[in-house]
Amino acid sequence: MKLGAPDLLRALAIGLSATLFMDAWALFAKRFFDVPASNYCLVGRWVCHMPEGTFVHTSIVTAASKRFECAVGWIAHYVVGAGYGLVFVALVSSAWLAHPKLLSALLFGIASVLVPFLIMQPSFGLGIAAAKTPRPAQARLRSLMAHTAFGIGLYISAAGANYLLPVQ
Repeated sequence: MKLGAPDLLRALAIGLSATLFMDAWALFAKRFFDVPASNYCLVGRWVCHMPEGTFVHTSIVTAASKRFECAVGWIAHYVVGAGYGLVFVALVSSAWLAHPKLLSALLFGIASVLVPFLIMQPSFGLGIAAAKTPRPAQARLRSLMAHTAFGIGLYISAAGANYLLPVQ
């Protein structure tokens, strides 16, 4: 689907806002339920190793740390979130921007957990869907909660954007 510039910008902004919502959820879960937050510095370490040709690690935790890995990780986190917003709107159509529906956003957020399960966690040395971690079920649940929050964030962001600046 081809998106015009206004829809493209709105989709990117919704993805960024949904990522911010996901991070707010993580802060809430950490504060009130002692759920450990994701370590985006490790995402940055992974990204910083890529130019050297290393995409898969035995253990990302023991891989050599890289300069600016935390900044790179946080930037990557928000770039990916913006990209997810764009992919989502391309999948559901730009008409969704004018009339956002929670179910489609929620389902996309839940489906997006496949990326960490099948790409990131194995590349970090954690196995498919965190199978090699000490508590795989807990790690999976945390990932699912984060991506569900992202999906809810997509809907809230679109509804809020539509309220402030209605789609023409």
